[in-house]
Amino acid sequence: MLYINIKERTLLKEVDYNMTIREELERAELNTLADYALPSRLSKGRVKYEDKCPLRTEFARDRDRVIHCKAFRRLKHKTQVFITSDNDHFRTRLTHTLEVAQIARTIAKAAGLNEELVEAICVAHDLGHTPFGHAGEKILNKLNPDGFKHYEQSLRVIDHIERDGAGLNLTYEVRDGVLNHSGDNEAFTEEGRMVKLADRFAYINHDIDDSIRAGILKESDLPAEYTSVLGKSHSERIDNLITDTVYTTVNNKSVSMTDNMHDAMMGLREFLFERVYNILAERDDNAAMVIEKLYNYFYKNKDQMPDEYKKLLNEFPLHTVVCDYIAGMTDNYSIMLFEELFMPN
Repeated sequence: MLYINIKERTLLKEVDYNMTIREELERAELNTLADYALPSRLSKGRVKYEDKCPLRTEFARDRDRVIHCKAFRRLKHKTQVFITSDNDHFRTRLTHTLEVAQIARTIAKAAGLNEELVEAICVAHDLGHTPFGHAGEKILNKLNPDGFKHYEQSLRVIDHIERDGAGLNLTYEVRDGVLNHSGDNEAFTEEGRMVKLADRFAYINHDIDDSIRAGILKESDLPAEYTSVLGKSHSERIDNLITDTVYTTVNNKSVSMTDNMHDAMMGLREFLFERVYNILAERDDNAAMVIEKLYNYFYKNKDQMPDEYKKLLNEFPLHTVVCDYIAGMTDNYSIMLFEELFMPN
């Protein structure tokens, strides 16, 4: 998919003016990015207009806003798959995010995509994830009359919750990449589509690693029909997935993988659902109970929520704001609050 045609790109390169550092960086992008990439200068902009930064491109600015926001910092105390209290080496939601960003930037640089757009989407993609990983998402989806999806919640964090309700005002391209990084959704930029692949590369492989660490799997348990294609170790699989994606993307001029590599990846993902995720889901009753108790309490006692969430009630229904508050909690905070409310000394 060509975001801008060759003629338009050539005209932009020929424009001559006194440039700021940002404009020099934008000019460099036009000379180095692939034709199917999105140069920063061609962003659709922001929901609310802002003067541009003289030093940073629009997407670099988005990345920095996310990294400095409160929701990003809280990811370090949110479960990825395994509760981290008894093992310091299990991934958290933050380390997952960093692994996705590393994989995505490697692919972007080699394939001529916009690294800063890719990184901005990566660091923001899981801002809306709940405490206790997908167990938290599952119970909030059940409790909320409108349902709950972490990728939709990530966009709510970006647009309505951060900065005491003012939002981060990120670019359309980053917001689209965040909203469409999961499930059957498709981003409208090649960078956004690639982040969706990088997310899968990361969690499939690091969840195998953590499952082996937890004693749920052994490396020899992995189906040979998939490891013969992807690789027989964590590093081999990551390297082969990245390499396949880079060369196939460059050849097709669109983010893509070879069929055999994609099928093997999805087969290994299905294996994880059968042998890890579904088994862990049976052990999630305690997490679900904590979140359900908190949801029901704050639904009946809305005045007990922090002021930044009570302000949202002027614009959004109560069940949405209660989900906003609970989804923003870390594992530790939700447990502490549960004990304070329901297990007093």
